[in-house]
Amino acid sequence: MKTVSTSRWAFQAPVVVAFCVLPGILSARALDLDAVLAKMDQSAASFHAAQADFTWTYVNSVVNDTIEQTGKIAIERSGGEIKMFAEIDPPEAEQVLFSGGKIQIYRQKLGTIDVYDASNHHDEVESFLGLGFGSSGAEIRRSFEANFAGEEKVGDVNTAKLELTPKAENIRNHFPQIVLWIDLERGIAVQQKLIEKNQSYRLAKYSNIRPKISDRAFRLKTSGKVTTTTH
Repeated sequence: MKTVSTSRWAFQAPVVVAFCVLPGILSARALDLDAVLAKMDQSAASFHAAQADFTWTYVNSVVNDTIEQTGKIAIERSGGEIKMFAEIDPPEAEQVLFSGGKIQIYRQKLGTIDVYDASNHHDEVESFLGLGFGSSGAEIRRSFEANFAGEEKVGDVNTAKLELTPKAENIRNHFPQIVLWIDLERGIAVQQKLIEKNQSYRLAKYSNIRPKISDRAFRLKTSGKVTTTTH
């Protein structure tokens, strides 16, 4: 079975990296990297699942092109395992499911499901997913060189900006820097940016964040005749 590359998967679901659910309000007077990561440690102990609406924007600086997608995403952490489901609105009308070490991509217009074995990239995939969904400050320190870049307004939301440099060379080769914007009032990440070496980037914005309540959120919703291909 052929494995799917991290960069290809990251384009399909650019991470998913944006929920960082943190309890309480971060104090602006004591706001620094240690304070933000400490809140993440507290949150990780109780985080189970979340879902949200998203806008994903890919800006290709080489050819000066922009692709924007909207939809809904859900993620669950249980027993050290992570599940993720993203549903992209028309005209793409695609669904992406990560579960059990596999990535499945359903393209409604084509009536196809492509299945990829992600087992050889398990740590890489989960580092992207876990980064934003209930990951601890300790996990961030272990996987990234982290820098608190001050406070910044995202729309009408006051946020703390974290700049992350992956320690793993294979991830750093794809994304030398990842940026998170943590909502200071609600304690959640409302925006995330994955920056490539050529300065192209993937920007994810999340809204209407709420708890996930049904396991049915992690199932492909197919219709009509579907052809499944395992790569």
